[in-house]
Amino acid sequence: MRQFFPVEELARDERFTQINMRQSQADPRSALVSETPGRRPKTNRLTPDRADASDAARSLMHGIFVGEIQALEGAGRTCHDFQVGGGDTPDSIPFALKLDMARQAWDEARHVEISVKLSSWMGSEIGQFAENTVLFEVACSNDPVLRLAGVNRALEGLAIDVFTTMKEFGELAGDPYLEFCEDWMLADEVTHVKMGSDWLRRITENDPDRRKKALEFQSVVDKIFSFGGTRSDSKESPIGLARRFRELAGFTDTEVEEIADVSLKALEERKAFSAEQLADV
Repeated sequence: MRQFFPVEELARDERFTQINMRQSQADPRSALVSETPGRRPKTNRLTPDRADASDAARSLMHGIFVGEIQALEGAGRTCHDFQVGGGDTPDSIPFALKLDMARQAWDEARHVEISVKLSSWMGSEIGQFAENTVLFEVACSNDPVLRLAGVNRALEGLAIDVFTTMKEFGELAGDPYLEFCEDWMLADEVTHVKMGSDWLRRITENDPDRRKKALEFQSVVDKIFSFGGTRSDSKESPIGLARRFRELAGFTDTEVEEIADVSLKALEERKAFSAEQLADV
């Protein structure tokens, strides 16, 4: 089996249409945001009373589904790509970390199955929405510490926010299936982020430069996924920042505040862009 598998060669059938990181960030309005020219809604949070709630929820659910596929692929690749060692060099990881990544791959496989059934329950089909390959792109780093920072802490951290929002949406919509399944998967995501937080600190305990590089990479990924104000503390963002669950997953108060600040700045940039567009109408 080959190592360090490129994103361009991910196995997908004819149902899937893929877009990469650059394509997904090309339009500042690409976030799950509901805007009507000349009229700003009271909230963009994903709630049942939004006019586009059905489409937005199904699109987000499909995004969760393809994200779980890539998370499974990424965790599996980490198990295979690196040799067993102390983890103090970029080409090795502790055997216990391989076991944790195998456990995560098992969890993600279960999440894929759950997400397929939820998508069908919500009235959508596999491939109805585009697959953004950014999660696997982040998982292609040759340094396992960067994978932990980018995937387990940044993207799985985003999954905590997404699952919390979808769980609340299911509760408000009176959908016990959606609420229960999202709550179940949320518990796994907290564990995955906590594993990433713990391992990153253990491996870089005596290498502050490597830790700094990993956290800088995480910050870049967090900024990408705050694009357009997709998630923040503001009700104008469709996805909320799940502060309590992030704390349980090993984020410090300072780290959460940094993510919140980046997200709010992204939201202000999108609002400024929308105002310019309305002025041109």
